[in-house]
Amino acid sequence: MDVGLRLFTWLNGKLVGEDAYGNRYFVHKAGVKRDGREMRWVVYLGMAEASKVPPDWHGWLHHSTDVLPGGQEPPRFAWQKEHMPNLTGTRYAYRPPGHVLQGGKRERATGDYEPWTPA
Repeated sequence: MDVGLRLFTWLNGKLVGEDAYGNRYFVHKAGVKRDGREMRWVVYLGMAEASKVPPDWHGWLHHSTDVLPGGQEPPRFAWQKEHMPNLTGTRYAYRPPGHVLQGGKRERATGDYEPWTPA
């Protein structure tokens, strides 16, 4: 976290919660409003990456709801997966067979593919 955000948060922030990933969420303790709405922000654990914010906190940050996450979320269905940040550009990114970083070779097509050739 950079010095400016750390100082601003220390002077003006009121901690309202933390998610399972260690990100911390704040409101302005003096009730300062921006565009008529309460000022809210997140301090990320580690690298600042917006996709690290889970859906319930995203809704709160963007004023879709005023209910703080933590016990009052709608029930989760069996088919719902846990939130995962965008891994593109990291060593954990998906690389299909044939990707340059996976050897660069792929299996031949099965024969059901006919390439288009101009007439």
